[in-house]
Amino acid sequence: MRIWGPEIFLPLVWFVGRAYLRIRFEGVEHVPPAGPLIIASNHVTYADPPLIALGVGRPIFFMAWKRLFDVPLFGGLIRFLRAFPVDTDSADPSAIREVVNLLKAGQAVMIFPEGGRSRDGRLQRFKPGAFRLACSHGAPILPVTIIGGHEAWPPHRTFPRPGRVTIVFHAPVAPPSGVNPRQTAQEIQNRVRAAVASRLPPHQQPDPPAAG
Repeated sequence: MRIWGPEIFLPLVWFVGRAYLRIRFEGVEHVPPAGPLIIASNHVTYADPPLIALGVGRPIFFMAWKRLFDVPLFGGLIRFLRAFPVDTDSADPSAIREVVNLLKAGQAVMIFPEGGRSRDGRLQRFKPGAFRLACSHGAPILPVTIIGGHEAWPPHRTFPRPGRVTIVFHAPVAPPSGVNPRQTAQEIQNRVRAAVASRLPPHQQPDPPAAG
């Protein structure tokens, strides 16, 4: 299993992030330095994985939309950066097996529970897969909030513009032991989503649940 390589880019990412995006981190003390971990963040730009990696300080593997791997050069780059493909339109057993193997090996896996980038910056509905995996394998989930990313790099722009990005690491949410995963996954999902939403500005808060 690769645990080397992508870190050679981190100094460049750090320089660009500080100079261009004025990136800052909060709550880095919450990041577990070792052991299996699922990192769950809102998703607003293609740069989210390397920017989050700057604050985590340990190797991270992450899911990426499978069609990105067909893009010349870019597909090879994200694979080098420890991305692995996932079909976001349906359950993907190969991606699930990859996550399970990584967690068993004590690695950190970044999953964007929204399933893709938010088009308007507003927090979208979470998919349950990451939380079921966490409960089944006893892996803590690290909620992460990206603030300002959508304003710096909205989907209609080819390149980001100068901005101010803050990445907040919240306290990990650990699934309880000895409880049916199906019974606890929804509760864990709600807690993680609430943590991520807690630092978003009002115009990016999720829509309230429908009445009834």
